[in-house]
Amino acid sequence: MNINIKSAGGHAVAVLSGEIDHHNARELRTELDRYIITAQPSELTMDFTGITFMDSSGIGLIMGRSRLMNECGGSLEIKDPQPYIRRVLKLAGMDRIVKIT
Repeated sequence: MNINIKSAGGHAVAVLSGEIDHHNARELRTELDRYIITAQPSELTMDFTGITFMDSSGIGLIMGRSRLMNECGGSLEIKDPQPYIRRVLKLAGMDRIVKIT
């Protein structure tokens, strides 16, 4: 799992690649939370283009980051998930919580 966070003008993009599962979700949470708390972006986009697999840990990852962004006055967007991941997100009702593009 790799993560690369780019920021400009209050908007941040976290480019993720690899798999999101219970083995690496904690590391992702820690890194994203540290960034959100430190940088306080008004918008955070999690780019899922490079995500090849996601289990329920990914849903928890998204829900927690959405909550933290809301607490910090910002919003979260999920960008370009693979078709099966997009279906999982919609089935879980995530499209009511975060913007999925």
